Amino acid sequence: MQSDYLTVEEWEGRLGAQIRTARVAAQLDQASLAKLANVSVDALSRLERGKGSSLKTLVGAVRALGRTDWLETLAPHIVVSPMQMLKAKGAHDPRNRRVRHPRPS
Repeated sequence: MQSDYLTVEEWEGRLGAQIRTARVAAQLDQASLAKLANVSVDALSRLERGKGSSLKTLVGAVRALGRTDWLETLAPHIVVSPMQMLKAKGAHDPRNRRVRHPRPS
C-alpha cells in the first residue's frame, strides 16, 4: 500500500507503532516515557494505539525518545539568504521592471 493513500487513522496507527517500538527499544515503560515527555500515561497510551493524540503528546514523546530527527523530516529548517530573497523578488515583481520610452528621433 502506498503511503499517499493512507487514511488519517492508518497514519495514526503507524506513528503510534513507531513510538511504541522506539519506547521498547529504549527499555522504557509507558509511565517512564510519559513522565519524560511531560504527558499523561493515558495520552501516551492513546498515541501508541493510534487512537487520537495531540501534537503536544507526539512532540513530547519524540523528544523524550531522542528522535527529534523525525520532526526535522516533517519541518526541515530552510535557510534562504537575504540576497537570494531580494534577487527572487526583483525578478518577479513587475514594479521593479524598467519602462522604456521610445527616444525622440
